[in-house]
Amino acid sequence: MEGAEGAQWRTRLNDADVAIIVARAQTGHAPSLDRVLRLLQEPLWRHIHALVADADLADDVLQEVLWIIARRMSQLTDPRWFRAWAYRITTREALRRARAERRWRDALREETLAVLEMPEPDQLFDPEQIAATIAEIDALSPASALVMRLHYVDGLTLPEIAESLEIPAGTVKSRVAYGLTVLRKKVRVD
Repeated sequence: MEGAEGAQWRTRLNDADVAIIVARAQTGHAPSLDRVLRLLQEPLWRHIHALVADADLADDVLQEVLWIIARRMSQLTDPRWFRAWAYRITTREALRRARAERRWRDALREETLAVLEMPEPDQLFDPEQIAATIAEIDALSPASALVMRLHYVDGLTLPEIAESLEIPAGTVKSRVAYGLTVLRKKVRVD
């Protein structure tokens, strides 16, 4: 995985920079396409792995997703929505593959909550810790877990999540609210 490249996406590249790189990739500029695919690789792999719960399958799905994105790049009408568009493709492909192999439901049934430790208020949340916490809470619905992961781990905005999952923004908000409520109750109980 491209750890440093993935970090660049979140820190040094703003949305305008990404839109420019994507627009250049859409014109057939191979280095821009390569760069945008490298930037996507790590966050999309994490997203896929969370959906399919199998690292080997996640690798396969990632390769297919990157190929689909490269082939369909010209179909994207507005480069500013690239991340949401890429996550929509990724989510569809991962869920399609997960259903085909029946891993999605099995993985959700087997998850249990080990120990939920909340960091001190002055500490930053580690995205991997948040992802693990969300994945471990069996009381959280799959739909809420997916939205929570996209927002808190992958950093998508609520409108981007709505676009990527093709659901209303109000549904995204309610799934986040539900997820937070479940997490708060779980923290109080533990």
